[in-house]
Amino acid sequence: MAAAPKSAKPAVPRHIAIVMDGNGRWANKRFMPRIVGHKYGVDSLIRAINACADRGVEYLTVFAFSSENWKRPDEEVSGLMNLVLTAVATYLTRLSDLGVRIRIIGDRAAVSEKVRAAWEHAERSTEANTRITLSVAFNYGGRWDIVQAVRQAVASGVQADQVDEVLLSRHMAMAYAPDPDLFIRTGGEVRISNFLLWQIAYSEFHFTDCLWPDFDEREIDRAIAAFASRDRRYGGVKTDISASGEKITLAPDA
Repeated sequence: MAAAPKSAKPAVPRHIAIVMDGNGRWANKRFMPRIVGHKYGVDSLIRAINACADRGVEYLTVFAFSSENWKRPDEEVSGLMNLVLTAVATYLTRLSDLGVRIRIIGDRAAVSEKVRAAWEHAERSTEANTRITLSVAFNYGGRWDIVQAVRQAVASGVQADQVDEVLLSRHMAMAYAPDPDLFIRTGGEVRISNFLLWQIAYSEFHFTDCLWPDFDEREIDRAIAAFASRDRRYGGVKTDISASGEKITLAPDA
């Protein structure tokens, strides 16, 4: 008697993008300063990197600081900048040993020389790693990304009638990576918040009430399971086989 076939493993997204929301609310619920929530959020990020790498995810992109976050109180913004320096000093060697390549996307002009130097050190130190690529979006906005891509194209001499999606994609901040397959937002909000507007055109979305510092492997697995259950058609139609052996077309709503 033939052995029963093994059940197929759930489809794993090649690229996951995460809006890490809820650090401040997590701290407020515990009567702690908001910056404490951000510190615990860094620990959660390290867990997420490990979990994604262990599950075969090749690219992980996280929204660490948006171009709109400058509107937050000066004390919180200053604390976040210092947290960048602390996180690089604390975790860089560990992440490099795990095979993580770090890349930073966003407008670097507005941040301090110390922060820029820390980013450049992290990128140089991990550029040979291939297990998983961690892209940290800092002082990033999706609209900024599209504008800077257009400016690069114009500066390179591209004419208006030469502009198309393929050309602009080459100038986007994440031209080195495939578009995200799965977009996750924690913290209960259901919006994109100007993150990767160009790149998530065909991403699957997963929203969770879990606050970012509480995000763990179980949450990653729930998101991947939800992704695996989706029927990704990219605007097309799905073809199936009827009981009589004929091909039938299942028309999607979108």
